[in-house]
Amino acid sequence: MTLESLGALVEGRHAAPTDILGAHEVEQDGRKALAVRAFLPDSQQAWVVDAGQAVPRPMRRIHPAGVFEAICPFEENQHRRYQLRVAGANGEMSTMHDPYSFPSIFTDYDFHLFGEGNLATSYNKLGAQVRTVDGVTGVNFAVWAPNAQGVSLIGEFNGWDGRAHLLHKHVPSGIWEIFVPELQPGTHYKFRVRQQSGRVVDKCDPYAFSAEVPPRTASIVSDLSGYQWNDQDWCERRRETNALESPMSVFELHLGSWRQGEGLNGWMNYREIAHQLVEYCHQMNFTHVELLPISEHPFTGSWGYQTTGYFGVTSRYGSPEDFMYFVDHCHQHGIGVILDWVPAHFPKDDFGLARFDGSALYEHADRRQGEHPDWGTFVFNYGRNEVRNFLVSNALFWLDRYHIDGLRVDAVASMLYLDYSRQPGEWVPNRHGGRENLEAIEFIKEFNERVHGSHAGVLTIAEESTAWSGVSRPTYDGGLGFSLKWNMGWMNDSLCYMRKEPIHRSHHHGDLTFSLIYAFSENFTLPLSHDEVVHGKGSLIDQMPGDTWQRFANLRLLYSYMWTHPGKKLLFMGSEFAQWSEWSEERGLQWELLENDKHLGVQTLVSDLNRLVREQPALHELDFASEGFEWIDCENAKDSVISYVRRAKDADDFVVVICNFTPVAREGFSVGVPVAGTYRELLNSDSERYGGSNVGTPFACTLETASHGHPQQIQIALPPLGVSVMKLDPEG
Repeated sequence: MTLESLGALVEGRHAAPTDILGAHEVEQDGRKALAVRAFLPDSQQAWVVDAGQAVPRPMRRIHPAGVFEAICPFEENQHRRYQLRVAGANGEMSTMHDPYSFPSIFTDYDFHLFGEGNLATSYNKLGAQVRTVDGVTGVNFAVWAPNAQGVSLIGEFNGWDGRAHLLHKHVPSGIWEIFVPELQPGTHYKFRVRQQSGRVVDKCDPYAFSAEVPPRTASIVSDLSGYQWNDQDWCERRRETNALESPMSVFELHLGSWRQGEGLNGWMNYREIAHQLVEYCHQMNFTHVELLPISEHPFTGSWGYQTTGYFGVTSRYGSPEDFMYFVDHCHQHGIGVILDWVPAHFPKDDFGLARFDGSALYEHADRRQGEHPDWGTFVFNYGRNEVRNFLVSNALFWLDRYHIDGLRVDAVASMLYLDYSRQPGEWVPNRHGGRENLEAIEFIKEFNERVHGSHAGVLTIAEESTAWSGVSRPTYDGGLGFSLKWNMGWMNDSLCYMRKEPIHRSHHHGDLTFSLIYAFSENFTLPLSHDEVVHGKGSLIDQMPGDTWQRFANLRLLYSYMWTHPGKKLLFMGSEFAQWSEWSEERGLQWELLENDKHLGVQTLVSDLNRLVREQPALHELDFASEGFEWIDCENAKDSVISYVRRAKDADDFVVVICNFTPVAREGFSVGVPVAGTYRELLNSDSERYGGSNVGTPFACTLETASHGHPQQIQIALPPLGVSVMKLDPEG
């Protein structure tokens, strides 16, 4: 010990407090002895309590700030664990284990893997880990802050005093660590980080499993090992099922505004939501739910996309165990759970990842690379091993600890391109002079390889809005490795077309048919997501043209066209019953509209469409193969009518779809069909069941008259602004 090292200790800037504190072998009078030292601010006196000694050994104060020392006898191979008895400032007595007498949770191999970006389960070592050492249970804290001058643990247990629990820095990993004996789950804490500039900032734990309800920001110790899962059958089926050939209809929702409860701000608990949501998904025949981000975020108005707690479920709706129950309950009732995941950016809040140790740690130092102009956030430095480790580990965490079925990755395009939303001079080219973010591309590939390699059957889904090639192709085939890609082109073209008055649609027929030119270039999901009903766009029903009858007919037409088009389906909450209001996270949905037959009719149609996709292999088995689709007529721009065949893997199993995008009912409309026989109507979006005018054809027998390249045809009553789905009746 030196005066300088003691000064650094009491000022909270000592990087290796275990060099001073704890038990150290020394020499006294030519003999080995143990010097036990402790930093106990505001304490009057202290003693070493050793199981091998009958009387506690008093410690002497060696620094006025509260550093104490006792010289104890040395015994070879002694493994007794001593305790400290402390007299506080008010004279109260307490006995505790010495935090600096416990071994590290890390091995040298852990540090090696972390340094090269391969500690895939770093969530088992960093953050707050409940562990038992030599019969003593407590919490191990570890945080990566390589450029910090000092790191302290502060919380309720030490009066938020940054002097009481100094972390030890492991060199060269930059990980700081301390074990606090007898600390319990539920404890609130933060890391007090002393930066090289001398600035001191209190940071939440990047690996925390839970946090206070915003606007409070402390992390909370949580033990995730206690929940008993009951979804083994679901997980086994998931491993054995080819999701790409299975029916998939996703209900996207924001948990805080789907339904309002009696809790804080109208928020319901995860458990309460689980029961109501499963019942609703069964009613609506959805196969999956997709949750807007539920990782902890300070600003509710960000909908979760401004994440500060990447490993913590938001406490707005309950505890980690409550969310486990949510997922478990969904699985036990046949509903998959997909999470929105945001590795593209993170907010600048001072208590979060931003400039964590005073340096650009998780982000780039150059704002042309490290800041996002659209969202006012920082961008992850994907080329840094430890950052890549953080993100990949986070993805695996949700799959491992919460049994999540899929991760929808937000804003992939912003990750792929260095010049995304940037003007010339505002971005830095890659090493080849190009605009591609090479480090982000490698991260995305690694993420997908790790997920698919360790969790068979789990989906990764890209929200990617450009023509980047191979987004949903395997990495070994030159792709990015995602399971699915959102078809933003289909969404934009379809909505642009549907917003037009029917009289003008004949001039924009290509907007309707263009998607089939590239429909099988990727594994597409067709999304009508939250992004289509916010920021002044209005609700989907409000975007439809015409009078009230035509608006509802147009929306039913859009949904029927969407559900029969190749690709998996996604619909945002409220759209399934034609909510009039634009969505806002501040209020619940307009459930009262279901008292109106028109809204109830749209809801019934969506349920029937989901059931139709489940029941008809032709509408789900070959969503991504050209063999599953055949145009009957894509050139009838004059009437704004399209017709096509959807086929199953068994080519003899098919349905015929006819879509009329005008409000003109067409009697005796001819449609060429592949096989002669009697066709029955599986679904008619104009049925009075859905609030329509009930123009349709329950059965149609083929005529031996060639049409649309087929030797036979059927003639049907084509509903106005409607879709008819027909199938050959084997009994006919």
